[in-house]
Amino acid sequence: MRTKRDRARNSRHIGVTIVVGLFLLGLSITSVRAGGETLKLGVVKGAVDGPFYVARDKGYFAAQDLAVEIVYFDAAQPIAVATASGDIDFGAVGLTGGFYSLGGQGALRIVAGFFRETHGFKLITYLASNRAYDSGLKSLKDLSGHSVAVTQIGSALHYALGLAAEKYAIDLKSIRVMPLQANPNIASAIAGGQVDAALLNAFFAAPMVQRGDAKLLGVVGDETPWQMGAVFTAAKTANERSDVVERFLKAYRVGAREYHDAFTGADGARQDGPAAGDIAALIAKDTGQSVDEVKGSITFVDPELRLDVKDILHQVAWYQSQGMIKGPVDGDAIIDKRYVMPLAGK
Repeated sequence: MRTKRDRARNSRHIGVTIVVGLFLLGLSITSVRAGGETLKLGVVKGAVDGPFYVARDKGYFAAQDLAVEIVYFDAAQPIAVATASGDIDFGAVGLTGGFYSLGGQGALRIVAGFFRETHGFKLITYLASNRAYDSGLKSLKDLSGHSVAVTQIGSALHYALGLAAEKYAIDLKSIRVMPLQANPNIASAIAGGQVDAALLNAFFAAPMVQRGDAKLLGVVGDETPWQMGAVFTAAKTANERSDVVERFLKAYRVGAREYHDAFTGADGARQDGPAAGDIAALIAKDTGQSVDEVKGSITFVDPELRLDVKDILHQVAWYQSQGMIKGPVDGDAIIDKRYVMPLAGK
């Protein structure tokens, strides 16, 4: 027969069990909430995606009740298509003629700036094959009459080539533009001498130049600065899920600020700050690069996510002039002013 002491002891045990159980249940609920709503973000792998790695790994997305899965693509245009179709929720990549066509049809909206090609930062490089370089292709002024690889016709790389042609008064029609669909294909073609020159992401280009597989002719940011990248989403998402868009951008902005401050000086020039080593190491885990390779391919990302609206409109006009956009496109309407912060004076 149980004594009063036994009954008291059992009551305390049951009470502790209930408290522990409730505590664990609370942890379980918190854990589910911490994961939050799952979103997919499409990018082309590179150090430029650092703001998103920072926001994910440091818990900034989680703090906004979001779980962001980063999905890698080999080129920019498929990201625009996947975003418009709803296969992914956001895209963060260089803008293309195909993107503007979809935007002009009402399918996509720019919601924030991403990276800009700026002096002193390396994202897209101009390479020459060793064979072509030895035969006289020593600078961008020599591109006329040569074959130049890009990912796709109407890609951001194609536009950058057009800017170089304008700068050096080269007839773009005199250049054989070779769409090879993906960065790895371009790297193989330039190393094998199947094309004379190429525009290639520094993620792929830097190790090639170091190995002697190609010659560096220049960097787009030094030659023709422009608003290369933006963050975009489906128009349906922008219109019907504004809370999700705003929370995504809030976390992204924190990551962008840390990325910017780690690799950019007070004057806007490329300069490693105190956190450069840690942020580069964080990026290296995702990109498979060494810390030095990451630091050698850092791109300028605006810490306030500002967008060079004037250049976006110029891009639309250029793609239209090249016949790469079908039908009329209102570039201004593609920029969702509910979310976008314009670059001052632009």
